[in-house]
Amino acid sequence: MITWATFPFVRYTPALILGVVAYLYLGDGWPELWPFTATLAVLAVLLVFWSVRQRSPAAPDAAGTLALLAIFALGATLTQRATESRRADHLFRFAEGVEAYQAVVDDYVVVRTATYATTLRVQAVRVAGRWRQATGGVRVSLPRVAGIAQPRYGEVWLIRGHPDPSKGPLNPGEFDYRRYLEYRQVYHQQYIHPDQYRVLRMQSPNILVALSMRAAEQLDGVFRHYITAKREYTIASALVLGIKDDVDTETKQAYTNTGTTHIMAVSGLQVGLLFAAMTWLLKRFFGRVRGFKIWSALLGLAIIWSYAFVTGLSASVLRATVMCTFVILGRATGRQDMIFNTLGAAAFVLLVYNPFIVADVGFQLSFLAVLSIVYLQPRIAGLLDVEGYFYARRRPWQPKVVQWTWRRTGWFLDLVWKATALTLAAQVATFGLGLYYFHQFPLSFLLSNLGAVPISTGAVYVGLALLVLKGFAVLLSAVVPAAAWWFDLLPRTVAYVFEWMVWAFNEYIFWVSRVMSGSVIREVHVTALQTVLLFGVIGVLLAWANTRRLGWLSWAAGLLVLYAGTRVAEARTVAPTEEFIVYSIPRRSAVGFWQGAAAEFVTPDSVALNETERTYRLLPGLILRQATHPTYSVGWRNSHIPVQRLADPDSANQGLFLKPGPVVLAQWRGLRIGFVSNRISSATQPTPVDVLVLRRNARLKPETVAAVFGPQAQVVFDSSCKIWYVARQDSSLRAHGFRTWDVTAQGAFRCRPPKALQ
Repeated sequence: MITWATFPFVRYTPALILGVVAYLYLGDGWPELWPFTATLAVLAVLLVFWSVRQRSPAAPDAAGTLALLAIFALGATLTQRATESRRADHLFRFAEGVEAYQAVVDDYVVVRTATYATTLRVQAVRVAGRWRQATGGVRVSLPRVAGIAQPRYGEVWLIRGHPDPSKGPLNPGEFDYRRYLEYRQVYHQQYIHPDQYRVLRMQSPNILVALSMRAAEQLDGVFRHYITAKREYTIASALVLGIKDDVDTETKQAYTNTGTTHIMAVSGLQVGLLFAAMTWLLKRFFGRVRGFKIWSALLGLAIIWSYAFVTGLSASVLRATVMCTFVILGRATGRQDMIFNTLGAAAFVLLVYNPFIVADVGFQLSFLAVLSIVYLQPRIAGLLDVEGYFYARRRPWQPKVVQWTWRRTGWFLDLVWKATALTLAAQVATFGLGLYYFHQFPLSFLLSNLGAVPISTGAVYVGLALLVLKGFAVLLSAVVPAAAWWFDLLPRTVAYVFEWMVWAFNEYIFWVSRVMSGSVIREVHVTALQTVLLFGVIGVLLAWANTRRLGWLSWAAGLLVLYAGTRVAEARTVAPTEEFIVYSIPRRSAVGFWQGAAAEFVTPDSVALNETERTYRLLPGLILRQATHPTYSVGWRNSHIPVQRLADPDSANQGLFLKPGPVVLAQWRGLRIGFVSNRISSATQPTPVDVLVLRRNARLKPETVAAVFGPQAQVVFDSSCKIWYVARQDSSLRAHGFRTWDVTAQGAFRCRPPKALQ
């Protein structure tokens, strides 16, 4: 029997989370919630006081239920109050009337190959020639070219023009970047040209964050100075400081394939390692000092918060530091046996501070992994007594060397087994989320983590030692400048060891990625409901393992049947679907022909899509429909779609300097499609089509389109058309009664063939 009174946050935190999630998905039209929440809170308090005086067992239950309902309402209210778009002075209220605006850089800068990306917080807007106070976040990109300095936190910019509302997914199944930004209170985007803005001044929104970012830059400079190999430098900086801007695509893919990307982010692993090392050292040398438990906990808090400060106070390290803070305080107050309540309290505080953190993948993975490790790791490790087995192999008559070997072997293999149990426990909790967010599951996670975690642990300690020693070297060099080279000798030596360890770490990850390249379950699509069902199955199986009651197995079977039913329903929905799609891929032409889960993609250009374009634009749709063997054709070569080229009469005119290109006609499942990428004349053979795709700024007149392709043709501008061209042609075609679609602005064009509509 669980005594719930001793674990209050095990109840409160789920109720708060449910309130937050309810508002995120259902709360758009809800009225102001705080009066309702305040009323519920008062009633709950009164009912609690009343229930204390009653002897009826139902009174405390009623009071507890009302209290949980009040916390549920609190979660929804906090989320409503934190939603910036509801404010009267938000950017949404000014729409496109903004002529210019003033904003401050309020985020880290992401350095990409061709652009810088960061977030601005709007301070004022100019509308109709007058400046007005405003709020809102804008995600901006600007070109990374000569003469453009990298944006810095705290810069106040003056930008000409207005930002646009963030775009939703442009292609089927694509990542919803708009929702991702909304959860961070950013509702607008803008690409800023170099002549469109200027820096007015420096005015940091938070001086502590500014100093923290500066400290992180200085420490990153230490790694950049001492570690010569670029790959090792990028991983070293990511491992210790969480700076991953320069990590190349190949390295990211290798870590993704082996399930070790969590190591590249400063989070609970690094914070926990730092606290564990400090605790071990203090206990070894000062364990008998009076008040050790209290003052060592306070020192531990100071150290981990200092580490959070020098790593830039990023969201992941702050989350890990808060969680570790609650654990430290729990141990210091003798409540380490209430770890689930401690973790619940940490999550509760984080959610009250920022309700939208519930949608953060890192938050979800971190807390689920820790909860699973705390609950499952001891149980899995207890299945085998590895050290006891080898200890029992010792005999009194054996030589001391043999007995020592048995003892040390048992000790070492017991550590390996406990590490295995920890890895398995973490995967049990994160399995469902991995499928939901990343659509894959690396079967090599056990091999990769068993080697990567110990090596990376040692590397983190050596990397932190390098930063500390470099700090001492700088201080001593300031006192005795003549001996600066000698003072720098020890940091250089440690840096050499650090670089070698990072190299070994990288080589191990790449080796596992190569050897087990096929050991990744890829392109798995699960819905939010299916993810919940998977967690339900795992939960009831754990309940069965703990109680051995067969009733839990019946619940597991029921949930599995329900899960299978959702998969069958999805398959039945996809199977009869036939669809023609013009995809939205910047500066490219790409179309898809779908028949159920079978897909054929064609790039009318003579250049194939690169791997990045396939991964981010086409692959999500393949995963969504569970397509396994798509085909790709370039320039209609080897395509299974019947096509013909309709020559333009003017192409035979030798006096023309610019020859018109042929019109490509495709017939698919009764759908007639035309592709035009050049000039056509009215003398072209009339060929009615259902869909006309204009490519490469095709030069034509509405009268010609009507004469050649018919007045009922749906005109589609693909992504290879320029913005100015679309704006000019769209208004002209609409004036002549044509229906138009711009895939760059409106997203992919989707059309079902006539046979599918019958």
